[in-house]
Amino acid sequence: MQQGEILVATVTAPSWGPIFGKIKATVTDIGGMMSHAAIVCREYGLPAVTGTGSASTTIKTGQRLRVDGTKGTVQILDAEEPELVSGPGAHSHTHA
Repeated sequence: MQQGEILVATVTAPSWGPIFGKIKATVTDIGGMMSHAAIVCREYGLPAVTGTGSASTTIKTGQRLRVDGTKGTVQILDAEEPELVSGPGAHSHTHA
């Protein structure tokens, strides 16, 4: 992970702690309000969208994204028509 990138993963774990100091946002397939990604992002003041179900397989490395932690959506900006990634279990997490 490079400084300022967005972490897109199936799920996160405590061993990933050092990554959160570099990233701008997190998007996960699995998780909710009490998931590791959501808790750590709240601590760092980062937006997170968890529980998308398919972000890690839909989003490709290098694509530009817009993560809206308030609405619980992730927009793929590089698609011919901007694509929205969310799912029935998507949870929004904003920084407070």
